[in-house]
Amino acid sequence: MTDIPRLILGSGSPRRRELLAQLGVVADDIRPPDIDEDPRKGELPRPYCVRLAREKALAIPSDPDDIVLSADTTVALGRRILGKPADAGEAEAFLRLMSGRRHKVITAVAVRRGDRVWERDVVTQVKMKSLSDVEITAYLASEDWRGKAGGYGIQGPAGALIPWISGSFTAVVGLPLAETANLLQAACYPLYRGTK
Repeated sequence: MTDIPRLILGSGSPRRRELLAQLGVVADDIRPPDIDEDPRKGELPRPYCVRLAREKALAIPSDPDDIVLSADTTVALGRRILGKPADAGEAEAFLRLMSGRRHKVITAVAVRRGDRVWERDVVTQVKMKSLSDVEITAYLASEDWRGKAGGYGIQGPAGALIPWISGSFTAVVGLPLAETANLLQAACYPLYRGTK
């Protein structure tokens, strides 16, 4: 049996660790990259998200045979990128912008092994219900908006604010599992070991 390559998760997100665990995968190391995440002037949400996932994968120090997995999730309202809110005021502004409207959640995944990079991005349509002031105040008080693109997490209390999605639920959480599994297998990571 050949040695199993080390898997390095280039993300500090506990949600991504939980999603990987659904595939039976536990990263050997977690190394959140330190890169500039500011959008470039005029950069559109999807290319921005794809660029960040790739830059994260390339920024993480690793041995030639290690597999590095990184991802980026971006919320887009039209051409506008809604990143991680700096404070409750910005989180409230994002919620009010999305209230009663559809938006897109883009998650890009990059897997690197040596000099090769495999990439996929997944776009999911999400509808947020029309939010009352009471709902907005309660959600902000939950603190669940912190550190989340667009200021909400569908897998937490905000799930009650999302009546409809079209696309990948796991991508909205932060890691599209079907696509991630395919990328890991392309990089020769033995996903389903222990099975004949």
